Amino acid sequence: MIGSGEFTFDGEAVPFAAGEHLLTALLRAGLHPTGGGTLCAEGHSPHCVAEVDGVAYVHTCQTIARDGMLVRAQPIGDAPVLPSVAPSVRPVVVRNVHHDVLVVGGGESGRAAAASIGAPIVDADDGGEVIGIYPGPMVVVRTDVGMVHHHVERVVVATGVLPLLPVCPGNDLMGLYTPKLAERLMAAGVDLGRTVTVVDPPQRFEGGGRVSAVVVGDERIECDAVIVDIGTTPNDVLARMGAGLAVDVVGGAAVVATPPLCPAEGMVCPCNQTTMAGLADAWERGFTSMELLKRASLAGTGVCQGAVCSPYLQSFIADRTGTLEARFTARPVARQATLSEIAAGRHHPAVPRTSLHAVHEAAGATMDRLGGWWRPWIYSDVDAEYDAVRNAVSIGDVGTLGKFIVSGPDAEAALQRLVPTDVSTIGPGRSRYILMLDERGYVLDDGMILREGEGERFFMTLTSGGASFAEMWVRDWTADLDVRWMNVTMAMGAINVTGPRASELLARLGFEEPLPMLHHIHADVADVACRVVRLSFTGEVSFELHHPCARSGELWQALLDAGADLGVTPHGLDALSRLRLEKGHIIVGQDSDYDSTPRRLRHDWMVDLDSGDFIGRHAIERTNRLALDKQLVGLEGDGPPPFEGAVAWNSDGTYAGYVTSAAWSATLDRSVMLAWIRAVDGAVPDEVLVEGTVVRRVELPFYDPKGVRARG
Repeated sequence: MIGSGEFTFDGEAVPFAAGEHLLTALLRAGLHPTGGGTLCAEGHSPHCVAEVDGVAYVHTCQTIARDGMLVRAQPIGDAPVLPSVAPSVRPVVVRNVHHDVLVVGGGESGRAAAASIGAPIVDADDGGEVIGIYPGPMVVVRTDVGMVHHHVERVVVATGVLPLLPVCPGNDLMGLYTPKLAERLMAAGVDLGRTVTVVDPPQRFEGGGRVSAVVVGDERIECDAVIVDIGTTPNDVLARMGAGLAVDVVGGAAVVATPPLCPAEGMVCPCNQTTMAGLADAWERGFTSMELLKRASLAGTGVCQGAVCSPYLQSFIADRTGTLEARFTARPVARQATLSEIAAGRHHPAVPRTSLHAVHEAAGATMDRLGGWWRPWIYSDVDAEYDAVRNAVSIGDVGTLGKFIVSGPDAEAALQRLVPTDVSTIGPGRSRYILMLDERGYVLDDGMILREGEGERFFMTLTSGGASFAEMWVRDWTADLDVRWMNVTMAMGAINVTGPRASELLARLGFEEPLPMLHHIHADVADVACRVVRLSFTGEVSFELHHPCARSGELWQALLDAGADLGVTPHGLDALSRLRLEKGHIIVGQDSDYDSTPRRLRHDWMVDLDSGDFIGRHAIERTNRLALDKQLVGLEGDGPPPFEGAVAWNSDGTYAGYVTSAAWSATLDRSVMLAWIRAVDGAVPDEVLVEGTVVRRVELPFYDPKGVRARG
């Protein structure tokens, strides 16, 4: 056993010495990360990359081995593959630092530049890999302890030169090394066998898997390893990234190098398996500039950003035109970075979470994404959650609702334009269910409008999934009015307290206001300032408690504690979906379609054609004169519910429509569903066939049609 541990490479245990790079340990064990090709120690050759602990394209020549690492060969030139293990998703810390000038590169020219201006240096050999240079300028650096964002006035790129890698037949064999790597391997005691150093471009390498001979000029030399020392090329990837920014380039990276001789054959871009013959083919098809040749052949689009192949692309073009073209544009990232590293310092999750997210997880909820949010789907027993709403009291997280404060002299006029209802008739402390239409009269969203007091100030809620688009929509349509839109969706939490004993629970926490249906008031609940709204999506007595999200956890726990003997339990989306379906309440985007008019949705009662020139009015007037072609209707059946999306058929076997929502109603002891059904001569059939079972059209709502229970 050598050194201090071992890692696993493609299932094989590989020992390593303390402080040893993965590549050195692999080569000592007779293994190669990608199967062959010239290896360097600069972190630019694509031949040394591997998947390490689930992270792809890691340069093994610059990665220190650690005990227990899981390493897998990274296929070069093939389609991406799924990681063999799940990569770490631990948060990556980021540190922001500010300098006047930052020097990238710790070689001779970098040290000289830093000394002359008193600037700090970042260098890969000292644990600072530069990911890219971005506008600002900002230099993004990966370190062992996280990411560092250097905000500077000017960047000095002093990245030196890279060794040229050979392009000729056999350049994909094992046993090919640059001088720097060969020196490192020999110092580490790795036996390279018979070695030969070549300083002129070879004609070919020979061997079966591993090099056995090299041909240079007229000489054929048998060997076990070849040290390729055929010249250098500017290491200018970062310099090209910084083009147009406040970036100075010094030393070898600034040299306009003479390109190597144009090879006749061989692999020029190992990242994408592009050969010299492939370049010639692209040229013959008319791709005769650097940027076009790159795109047509894919040379230069791989992991090394053209560090290996761009000198040969230059020589290929110069050989045909006599002109030395500049290298193509390089774009960050210069090194492959994980999403965690790229997102370091960005705390807004890709999928938003409510202020109660941690509470739901601690309660064992199964979380799912719906309406663009992570939300609790079920806690443990959906039937118990359903029963709590129908027979006792339950609480649900509705903090995902879009929430807007609308104010200003033209607030009422703005809302009057946006919704097909007479907003002026909404009194202080009152609320109204509303639709939002587009110019074609199709339903975009639904929600509630609440008037605050006597003045021009309103509170509006919209659906969880529609709020982001709705904000752009309302701002665009009211830009000419004196109105302010404040999106407080992320700042305000909301908890729905629902069930026959909801009022009793709130009374225990200090809210004893006899709030009528569709009224709202500001009040304290458990000493938390809330906007209390009386409405119902479940069909039972319900109150929405809108409050500052910083106090959501406190309010949630107070409700659970105060209602323990009342049977309070939280409910998730699964139970809520059944409850709202029994009341025939739609979910925009699930039960509505792209061409859903209020009449097709059976929501034409919400459109007041006397309310003014609202968006979609003219389309509604026109389509209302047409015969009804389809409608969202309620269906019920005696068997189990169909899957949502199931096709409905007429009795004669013709297509009738499809189911949008379906569930078994324990209260009604039958299946209930919403479905789009085609109308014939303006009439919808009384029965259709769904999954081989006859289902009946019924009037909505299925449950408590007179709304007695919701009014308490």
